[in-house]
Amino acid sequence: MARADYCNHNVHYQPVILGAVPVGCGAALDVGCGDGMLVGRLAGRCAQVTGIDRDPHMIALARSRTAGRARVTFIEADFLAYDFQEASFDFVCANTSLHHMDFAAALTAMARVLRPGGRLAVIGLAADKSVTDLLAGAAGVPANLFYRAIYGQGESGAPILDPEMSWREVRVGAARLLPGVRYRRHLLWRYSLLWTKPA
Repeated sequence: MARADYCNHNVHYQPVILGAVPVGCGAALDVGCGDGMLVGRLAGRCAQVTGIDRDPHMIALARSRTAGRARVTFIEADFLAYDFQEASFDFVCANTSLHHMDFAAALTAMARVLRPGGRLAVIGLAADKSVTDLLAGAAGVPANLFYRAIYGQGESGAPILDPEMSWREVRVGAARLLPGVRYRRHLLWRYSLLWTKPA
């Protein structure tokens, strides 16, 4: 499996996504693939991996990063506008790209392209909109200082956008769109959504 060559909070939670890949995974899709780091790591667990991103610079970086890997394909396009065939992937993931899209439309589209029994894994960002949110987020401050001291801080150069939905809005919205989804708020200001499409 390809290793990370820089560290940040998004990279830190890639193992959550990698751990959700089903055994014997055939086709996988990374939505908002950025520079292709996660696609390269997924290629060690899946027969075929497709990365899609609408940013041409990111796609160029991703193609350069994975040059020569036969099982990897990249598409420069808007995920919500791209016509993927229904039920065509065993695994779909998105690492901090969901807040760049319409939340409901994106989760619905991800579920649509999953085969029955396929798995979805999302790492996302949400906004602090209550005192409870702020208090929960404060716990990440010392952990973040420790993390940066040990691993440093690197970036892919992908566009950055602040999230609009609160943690509660994400949790409630995901439960409505994906019955049975597992939502978890993580220490370093990320949440995860893990879901298996009913067979």
